[in-house]
Amino acid sequence: MSLRFPTFYLRCTLEYAAKSANHLSSRAHHPLYPLQNNDNNSNSVDLKLLAQLQQHGFSSHTTPYLLNKLMSSCAKSSSLYIGIQLHSTVIKMGFQSNMYISSALVDMYSKCGQTPCAHLLFDEMPQRNVVTWNSLISGYLHTQYPEFSIELFMQMLEIGIAPTPFSVSAVLVGCAQLEAGELGAQVHSLSLKAGFCFNVVVGTSLIDMYSKCSNVNNSRRVFDHMFDKNVVTWTSMVTGYAQNDKPYEAMILVREMLRSGIRSNYVTYNSLLSSFCYSNDLDHCKQMHCRIIQEGLESNAYLAVTLVTIYSACSSSLKEFYRICSGLTVWDQISWNAVIAGFTNLGNGEEAFIYFSKMRRAGIDADFFTFASILKAMGVISAHEQGKQTHALIFKTGYASNVCTQNSLVSMYARCGKIDEAKRVFSSMGEHDLISWNSVLSGCAHHGFGKEAVEMFEQMRRTAVKPDLTTFLAVLSACSHVGLLDKGLEYFDLMRNDESVQPPRVEHYACIVDLYGRAGYLYEAEAFINSMPIEPGPSVFKALLSACQVHGNQEIAVRCARKLVKLCPSDPATYVLLSNVLAIGGYWNDAAGVREDMYDRGVMKNPGYSWV
Repeated sequence: MSLRFPTFYLRCTLEYAAKSANHLSSRAHHPLYPLQNNDNNSNSVDLKLLAQLQQHGFSSHTTPYLLNKLMSSCAKSSSLYIGIQLHSTVIKMGFQSNMYISSALVDMYSKCGQTPCAHLLFDEMPQRNVVTWNSLISGYLHTQYPEFSIELFMQMLEIGIAPTPFSVSAVLVGCAQLEAGELGAQVHSLSLKAGFCFNVVVGTSLIDMYSKCSNVNNSRRVFDHMFDKNVVTWTSMVTGYAQNDKPYEAMILVREMLRSGIRSNYVTYNSLLSSFCYSNDLDHCKQMHCRIIQEGLESNAYLAVTLVTIYSACSSSLKEFYRICSGLTVWDQISWNAVIAGFTNLGNGEEAFIYFSKMRRAGIDADFFTFASILKAMGVISAHEQGKQTHALIFKTGYASNVCTQNSLVSMYARCGKIDEAKRVFSSMGEHDLISWNSVLSGCAHHGFGKEAVEMFEQMRRTAVKPDLTTFLAVLSACSHVGLLDKGLEYFDLMRNDESVQPPRVEHYACIVDLYGRAGYLYEAEAFINSMPIEPGPSVFKALLSACQVHGNQEIAVRCARKLVKLCPSDPATYVLLSNVLAIGGYWNDAAGVREDMYDRGVMKNPGYSWV
């Protein structure tokens, strides 16, 4: 890994700085200067001090301490323009060999996102201390190059510079970004030897690192051994549980946090809410919502958007969702996207389209997330014409080459039954990921294009993209719809024997039962159910019961219905299917008895409806 950069980048920057250094005083006093001095902002550059130094001459009044102070202000406020001019002043005054000033310059360039400049300065320094190393390490983290940060940390250890808690916490952040759990564990050992594990910053970084490396148990172990915990520590642990799909543990931890006297902030609640994503989490979501109101955080813009997202993910009622949306006070792009995605998740595509139109009229630009949500909504309501108009808008706004948007277009056309158009978009894509393949396969399967789905799947197998459970479900469903029994069984065996794919779920077994049933092999289907390594679900027995209705097999139908009633005693479909099977076989009294039993149990059949 090379950490060297071309020197012309820094040279050109300093030449530009030198030309403008003589104008610094007048610019500092100009009323339109973008970085005005503000007593209430500790991160702003002290322009008054800077102007006085220029007016009275840097050479007579400037000390390394003052230059350090000014460069620190530039670093905190990301004032690169002023920092570059100060760098030219440092060179003119001959302070470039001062280790403390050079370290401050490295820190300034790093925090302004100019890590190439920072690294060149770092290489030219005759002496470096641990602060210098830390500045460059954190600079690479800031610019999303964690691998460079880790290599620098290794170099620092090799030359015998003892790390500080800041060094260790920084490299742990790099390990978290790379999800390098083994390396993070080694850094953990180093921190134990150095006695840093009781440091709250290092401990919090360890919790975050282990959580992002999917080892939440180690995160909890570190958390439990910490004596000093602040709100950031507690929030990191809550976030770890949320990221690892452990909402109940996250809730319990928040309760412990409140009992310990640590007040949660909006980040804590935001992390906790993000762990709720299923319909049975709705009650917990409401409990946390009440707590947010008690804490006076309901007006927080971040929490308001998160609540909109979570209520829709937890399948709230439309009435509740409208009420949550009314709590939004800031209607920016993120808020509009959350509302549009929320209505889409709740299956209300018409309302999602209305809010998309409102967003356009409000002058808010759409991004790829907006298009992904609205295209999904159009697929739900089969709004093909509106989908085509949105496709044109995507071209106009420059998102036509975005993979996420392209996948959404494939899915939208496929859901609308326009398989040829879905294939056309699919073929125009420069690269295909797993979602691309799953979208076109699901569309083919859903609309009866079974042979096309099989062809596409065979084509996918020749690529580097590996199928997942969704892929196999789509191709098994396609085989079922067109009666490709042998092909379906072949793919099912392929799925079970592929170690890179998770074990089949109930819905995959239901597809195989449906395959046998459509082909008339009812006894084979029943034997297949009895040999399942997992507990058969309602979908499995419904598939067999439907096949019994088609082929008129009352014997298997009765056995299947008994098991189905035990699983779903309140499901009207079971009674209706069994009644139909008996009626087809001429057992009218038995069919009527099933209907009477259904009414006696209080089970009501939901009326059907159609758009036609």
